[in-house]
Amino acid sequence: MDGYILSIIGITMIPMSDSLHLSSEAQGSIAAAALFGMFFGGFVGGKLTDYLGRRRLYFVPPIIFCICSLLQLFSVSVFDFFSLRFLIGFGVGIEYPVAGSLLVEFLPRENRGPRLSMLTILWFIGAAVSYILGTVVIDYAGPSSWRLILASPAVLGALLFVLRLGTPESPRWLIKKGHNNKADTIIKSIYGPNFSVLSIPEGNSEQKVSITSFLKAGYGVRLLFVSLFWTLSIIPVFAVYAFAPQVLMSLNFGGSWGRYGAILITIMFVVGCVIATWLINVMGRRPMLIHSFLWSGLSLVAVGFFSAQSKWLILGCLAAYAVSIGGAQVLSIVYSQELFPTEFRPLASGMAASLSRLGAAAGTWLAPLSLEQFGGTYTMFIAGFLCFLGFLLSYYLAPETHRLNLDQASSLK
Repeated sequence: MDGYILSIIGITMIPMSDSLHLSSEAQGSIAAAALFGMFFGGFVGGKLTDYLGRRRLYFVPPIIFCICSLLQLFSVSVFDFFSLRFLIGFGVGIEYPVAGSLLVEFLPRENRGPRLSMLTILWFIGAAVSYILGTVVIDYAGPSSWRLILASPAVLGALLFVLRLGTPESPRWLIKKGHNNKADTIIKSIYGPNFSVLSIPEGNSEQKVSITSFLKAGYGVRLLFVSLFWTLSIIPVFAVYAFAPQVLMSLNFGGSWGRYGAILITIMFVVGCVIATWLINVMGRRPMLIHSFLWSGLSLVAVGFFSAQSKWLILGCLAAYAVSIGGAQVLSIVYSQELFPTEFRPLASGMAASLSRLGAAAGTWLAPLSLEQFGGTYTMFIAGFLCFLGFLLSYYLAPETHRLNLDQASSLK
């Protein structure tokens, strides 16, 4: 859902810019607005998820998606679109700590990595669908249909709201709040009568959660690691999704080459995440992250070096990047949930998502300016450099949590 919502701006940016006569700065601002919203939404979601529970906030993002997507039908100015995209991003920011915590706290160890990875796969599937659907609509209904494309997430938001009806509260959160009987009822209804609150090894006392207590507990370095590698992995990704046709145009892909080349790249992102999900319990977390950044960086540098060569060669290098970065993408969700205990998990994952989106927002805002000032070749070199920084960070700080249960993975001992 969030992949569709955040990426739909990419396929609509060119017709929107032509219709509203947007400058490069305005394009960057609108494209980055949702990411700025995610920065604030992640912090708010992380805090409120601990106080109000996972289930209550689980229904807030779909409502925001529906209302703000429909309002884009009537927007007329840069400020209108920036504000609505900001609010949509705010909803997505809430979604990360809420949905991630709710999912990880129901999963057994052997399913945790692959199932969390599925969140990333679904993100990129949504992004690919947005490009495919947007291209089809523009081809058949004309460039003026961009408003309808931007409003289309309202349909998905309504469906998501309905599908979430009946979702139970997290037993781990209930135990932390002292509601053991409610937690026991939910555990037995999901896992069977042989399971109870005694099956969850974590303590059942509520602990006051704050940023100060989080840092005093010693999790600051882990938060820094997750936030930095997440940021370095998504700056190029979001720049590509927000401006894929423009990026390809800067590499001499004109006309339909740009639109259909963008679709191919979005599909290869999905392929990369599927491969990473398959390998996550085989290869391990740490080796996967290191290799993901290394080969992604080499692929982007290759795009820069071969920018004057065959279009198919350039597409091949971009496809290699899309596949390679899949490891870092799935691990951004997995690590952000595995490396922190229950009482800190929503706060930490929300902060990591927020901080990473702030960097991604800056990168997305700068992307059209970089393409305009330096061209596609040097923009690819810059993106490759960011991946190499991610490689060095992962080499020195990435832990291995593959064979650990959730309590062991989140322990500092």
